[in-house]
Amino acid sequence: MEKIRNLLEKMSNAHGISGHENDVRAIVQTELESYVDEIKIDSLGNLIATKNGKKPSVMLAAHMDEIGLMTKYVDDDGFIRFVKVGGWFDQTLLNQRVILRTEKGNLTGVIGSKPPHRMKDKDKDKVVKADDMFIDIGATSRKNAEKLGVTAGTPITIDREFRTLANGMVTGKAFDDRVGLAVMLDALKRTKSNATIYAVGTVQEEVGLKGARTSAFGLNPDVALATEVTITGDHPNIKKSESAIEMGKGPSITVMDAAGKGIITPNTVLKWLKETAERNKIQYQLDVSDGGTTDATAIQLTRTGIPTGTVSVPARYIHSPVEVVSLKDIDLCTELVARSVESVDRYF
Repeated sequence: MEKIRNLLEKMSNAHGISGHENDVRAIVQTELESYVDEIKIDSLGNLIATKNGKKPSVMLAAHMDEIGLMTKYVDDDGFIRFVKVGGWFDQTLLNQRVILRTEKGNLTGVIGSKPPHRMKDKDKDKVVKADDMFIDIGATSRKNAEKLGVTAGTPITIDREFRTLANGMVTGKAFDDRVGLAVMLDALKRTKSNATIYAVGTVQEEVGLKGARTSAFGLNPDVALATEVTITGDHPNIKKSESAIEMGKGPSITVMDAAGKGIITPNTVLKWLKETAERNKIQYQLDVSDGGTTDATAIQLTRTGIPTGTVSVPARYIHSPVEVVSLKDIDLCTELVARSVESVDRYF
C-alpha cells in the first residue's frame, strides 16, 4: 500500500482546477508511459492512454480537475475578489490559505475576514458568503498585484498538503478525484486483461462532466467504468439513511445516483462488477444516492449509449480541503477494477 500512498500524495499535492489540469496530467502521463502503447492529449485536454488488445474495449475514466477558485478582479488596495469553480460550501473557504497560479509563478494568499474582536454579536451568527470574501496576497495596490502576476482568470487552489492519519487513513485536498486517478492508474498496472483498455484522465468534471463526454464520443468503447470517491455515512452529523456507505468496508458500486437524474447503472454492468467481486472475494458495498453524479453519467449518454458503471472509494468530508480515505479501501477498489477488466469479455 506504500506505493498507492505515495502516488496519492503526489497527486493530491498537485494543483489543477477545472480547465487548468496541466500539472496533474503530467503526473498521470509519467505514471502510464511504461504500461500503454499510446498516449495522446485531445483538443479539450483529456489524457487518453491506450493499451492495445482484443474486443471488447474498456474505458476507465477518472477526472483530473479539482474544485477551486478564480480571480475575478483586484480592488484599488490590492485585495482580490474571486468566483468559485465547482461546488463549495462557502463556510469551508473562510480563512483558508490559498495558492494563486500566475504566469510568473505561484503566490501565497489568505482568505481574510474581520477579527471576532470587531464583530457585533449578530454578525458572529451569520455565515459569510463567498461573494463577501477576499484574498490578501500582501499587495499594496491593484498595480502591485498586477505586477506580481495576478490578473482576471488567475486560477486559485487551496494550500493544503497530504498527511497520514491513524489506522491506515490519509487526508488531503482534491481526493475528489485524485483517489479515482490513483485507482485507475494502479488498476491498469495490475491487470492482465487481453481487452483493449483506454485509461482516460478527464478534464472539467467539476463544472459539467465535459471531458468525459468528448473523450467517450471519440473512443466509443464497448463498456466504461468511472473511478471516483463517494460520500460515507459513518461520521457525526450525517445519518446512515443519507448514506449507508462506510470506510474500511471496501469499494462502493453505484446502483443509482442523483435520484436517477445521473446514472442508473445497467443490470449487465452491475452483474459484471458484483460477480467479479464475489469470485475474487473482494468486499464491496452498493450505493444508491439522491445527490451528486460522476463522469459515468456523461459517458453513458454518449452516441447511442455506452454501458457504464461507477466504482468508488468511500470518502469523508468530500469537497473540502481535508478529505479522508482509507488506503485499504483504495487497494480493494483497485483490485476490483483490475479483476473486472480481466473478466470483461465474459459479459460484453
